[in-house]
Amino acid sequence: MSETIKETLGFQAEVKQLLQLMIHSLYSHKEIFLRELVSNASDAADKLRFEALNDPALYEDEADLRIWLSVDRAARTVTLRDNGIGMSRQEVIEHIGTIAKSGTKEFFSRLTGDQQKDTQLIGQFGVGFYSSFIVADRVTLTTRRAGLTREHGVRWESAGSGDYTLETVEKAARGTEIVLHLKEGEDEFLEEWRLKSIIREYSDHIPIPIVLVNDKGEEETANRASALWARPKSEISEEDYQTFYKHVAHDFEAPLAWTHARVEGRQDYTLLLYVPAHAPFDLWDREAKTGVKLYVKRVFIMEDARRLMPSYLRFMRGVIDAADLPLNVSREILQQTRDMEMIRAGCVRKALDLLEDLAENDQDKYAQVWEHFGLVLKEGVGEDPANKERIAKLLRFRTTESEAQTVSLADYVGRMKEGQDKIYYLTAESLAAAQASPHLEIFRKKGVEVLLLADRVDEWLAANLFEFEGKALQSVAKGELDLAAVQGEAEPETEAPQAEEAQALAERLKAALAESVKDVRVSRRLVDSAACLVADEHDMSANLARMLKAMGQKAPEAKPILEINPAHPLVRQLEGEADERFGDLARLLFDQAVLLDGGQVGDPAGFVKRVNALLFPAG
Repeated sequence: MSETIKETLGFQAEVKQLLQLMIHSLYSHKEIFLRELVSNASDAADKLRFEALNDPALYEDEADLRIWLSVDRAARTVTLRDNGIGMSRQEVIEHIGTIAKSGTKEFFSRLTGDQQKDTQLIGQFGVGFYSSFIVADRVTLTTRRAGLTREHGVRWESAGSGDYTLETVEKAARGTEIVLHLKEGEDEFLEEWRLKSIIREYSDHIPIPIVLVNDKGEEETANRASALWARPKSEISEEDYQTFYKHVAHDFEAPLAWTHARVEGRQDYTLLLYVPAHAPFDLWDREAKTGVKLYVKRVFIMEDARRLMPSYLRFMRGVIDAADLPLNVSREILQQTRDMEMIRAGCVRKALDLLEDLAENDQDKYAQVWEHFGLVLKEGVGEDPANKERIAKLLRFRTTESEAQTVSLADYVGRMKEGQDKIYYLTAESLAAAQASPHLEIFRKKGVEVLLLADRVDEWLAANLFEFEGKALQSVAKGELDLAAVQGEAEPETEAPQAEEAQALAERLKAALAESVKDVRVSRRLVDSAACLVADEHDMSANLARMLKAMGQKAPEAKPILEINPAHPLVRQLEGEADERFGDLARLLFDQAVLLDGGQVGDPAGFVKRVNALLFPAG
């Protein structure tokens, strides 16, 4: 045996914080430690199966994968052992000494100090191996990675405080053994019936045997050891589905909904997909692993199955089990096969079926889906052209008629005004900015509803969604606008003489502001405001240009169009002004329009000077 190397190492700061939270917050969920440890052991078995596809020697003449659970009443210990993949010394440091999971920062930022609320957050984050310290005041882990020789065993031990010890030991069998030295008052977990009941409740569907070893050395399999998704739906209760979700998603909370189907055709596969009741912490992490696991003939292949579920459905959890994909190819080749694309299309179809069913038949649940995952679903309009229409029907919006984000495009179309042939929308950096926009004035006057798009992803949405049920989508801040036909209204004839004077003023303003605007025209949008900025029909919106610049990206330079309201006193005052003062007032009018559009004036000092001159004219 090589020389024993033992060292003491410190926990990552986040680990220490999480340990303290669990020890003091999860008192009502103590039994969760066994679910987490069993789940980790099951994952270790899955990883061994996958690696052994290309290297059968990793089984080391022990191909039957199991999990063993035993107690020692005298020593007051609970021991869980598996013969899965095991860990090397470096893997122990990486996986046990640190939290190798995205969303850690987000998790800690959302802690409130309220014990009950924080308990739920911890459950959503996933407590994993560290849950051992809920019931144990000392934990000893001994492991050896499959493929390494017996002298490469590793022993890790900690009391769950600030540090842990790590040493090299001999370990004949591959896999991991965890010994929990129970705290005082935790004797219930020394009872075999208690452990069996926890396994039945949380881990009954683990697809490998969980073997209870009693005081006499007798063994009893405590779970059914069959893949739940492979059983007939008639044999699976609602509780079974919910329990399996909690296992596969490492979640305390039950899912909102699920779909379970067997698909037959060129490719036979079974899928079980869940919609969680809350957003995972890594929802916005593009590098995070997706929540759908791929199996082939119940053999785990990969967890990060990006080719099985598009990015806009990354919140889905579950499993997909294919019947006849080749197992002797690399992960990359497997992802690129035509068969995988067919399975992906089928999974997306079933996921959208599930969301559509919720939207139609359980609006309360769908409102919860939209609250947590609506921003992600919006990505699908541009990401998945084949399903754009289906995704569009799932979208929900705030409008000038509804502050709640509950209005569907079908709802909007159903209450369009007589003579209205477009779906109108406005993008802005915030809901408040959208609601205060001068572009909405004529729409409010005529009672025409407008979609208010104030999420960052909405610019992407608007750039990819052109029509719905034959109705074109039109930005109220772009291009020409004519609502004269709505409700059969026509512009009054009395406005015609004023139009000539207003047009002359517009030409004069265009000359004065030539460096800043593409054009100046009389507005059909404005009722109360003096002026507003409008993007040309095919130009980028000002909001999107600001977003790109804020992210350090270049935005194409495009001058806006200035629209004026000839009935406004400030605009009327311009008509009789001499050229010098006219230029100052024209710039003031333009700067006001910039501010109303959410932009920043180019010359703040000049703007203040011109405002003061207007308020206190010389002489």
